[in-house]
Amino acid sequence: MVFLSNAISNARIEESQSKDYPEQVNTTIYGTRWASQDIPSELTCENNRFELPEEEMPANVAYRLVKDDLALDGNPALNLATFVTTYMEEEAEKLMAENLSKNFIDYEEYPQSVELSNRCVNMIARLYHAPMNSADEEALGCSTVGSSEAIILATLAMKRRWQLARKEKGLPYDSPNLVLGANCQVAWHKATRYLEIEGREVPCTEDKLCMDPQLAADLVDENTIGVCAILGSTYTGHYEDVKTLNELLEEINEANGWDVGIHVDAASGGFVAPFINPDLEWDFRLSKVVSINVSGHKYGLTYAGIGWAIWRSTEYLPKSLIFNINYLGSDQASFTLNFSKGAAHVVAQYYVLIRLGRQGFTKIMTNLINTADYLAERLKSTGRFDIMSETGGLGLPLVAFKLSDKHHFNEFDLSAKLRERGWIVPAYTMAPNVEHIKMLRVVVREDFSRSRCEILVRDIVAALHALDAVDAVELAKRR
Repeated sequence: MVFLSNAISNARIEESQSKDYPEQVNTTIYGTRWASQDIPSELTCENNRFELPEEEMPANVAYRLVKDDLALDGNPALNLATFVTTYMEEEAEKLMAENLSKNFIDYEEYPQSVELSNRCVNMIARLYHAPMNSADEEALGCSTVGSSEAIILATLAMKRRWQLARKEKGLPYDSPNLVLGANCQVAWHKATRYLEIEGREVPCTEDKLCMDPQLAADLVDENTIGVCAILGSTYTGHYEDVKTLNELLEEINEANGWDVGIHVDAASGGFVAPFINPDLEWDFRLSKVVSINVSGHKYGLTYAGIGWAIWRSTEYLPKSLIFNINYLGSDQASFTLNFSKGAAHVVAQYYVLIRLGRQGFTKIMTNLINTADYLAERLKSTGRFDIMSETGGLGLPLVAFKLSDKHHFNEFDLSAKLRERGWIVPAYTMAPNVEHIKMLRVVVREDFSRSRCEILVRDIVAALHALDAVDAVELAKRR
């Protein structure tokens, strides 16, 4: 058999080229029509990107377009404003990816994910010295999407417990109040506003940038559902004096027949203090500490989306707040603000806890404290800054600082100048009553190495020199 090939005529070639074939992606993504149109590609929409597309597009095109949009975000590693974890090991990321499709609330379908959460609650409760001597007074807790949810749940529990106690005595229960420092994080303002609780804030002063326990105790009365103490102020990283507050409340309660407890907001410090200051008494070792929240996604070294709420015992979490359901296939108790949530972050938190253990956490937190102290010393040695945060592990591993002298530029100008180099170093004003104080803050996280610290110091000094060379009029135009 002989194979013969036709010499195709020009007429046939022209005929084939005239046919209307469907568009195929034969070029790169940037050679397709999707790259030359706004998202989505429906041209009849006046505001294209705000309308759901009429057409579909290939997965690789959609991926590239979204990826290109996200390229305009800041670099998480250079974001020194956030306490939230920006680095995890590949093994942790792999576990998260493998469990993204699991809905944590479905206990019947994913019992082992629930078991990992139970183990996390137990580890954290023991880390915070929860009483373990009685089966009738066991601590309990739950995972949350972060400390904001944990704070609202804990506040709700304090309010409901106070209301039940007042009802039982036939006393009014319509004017609850919560005592806390004016340096509190916005989550506390949300809790008091959403739950209709009067927030009694202890003002900060230039000499005391966090809550004074005596001033807090002075605000307590029969309608106080609790006092919030912060282990790691957002503004300056200070640990508030929980032990002194506990002693004052013991005296007040005994003198008046009240039962005012303490909630510790350990969102940032809860995974730092136990390993750097193990003898610091701030947790369930103190008799009036009834609940604690902590963010797993801060110094718990897990990506954003996980927090924990721990109660001293069932006495401090009224049963009337707990919902019992069975429509997911088994009987289960629920105390959350949301219902469905992914199991991946719980899995990741468990990985971190067993991966590091006490020894690993101690090594990492020690490095962070040492780096923060080094940065504070380098900034102080320039003669241009006052350090507003604690050193030596007496507070969080961060450096809050302000300009020592008045200049034609301020902390906000310095922050903007550093942004030109990619650094995100926030400038902000202090809490009410001392809002005239401006400062900057560098949060030292796990991936902030000594080498990166040196580069930051170099860039801060360079930014100062650049601002020194700009006159006030020109600088005002840039703002």
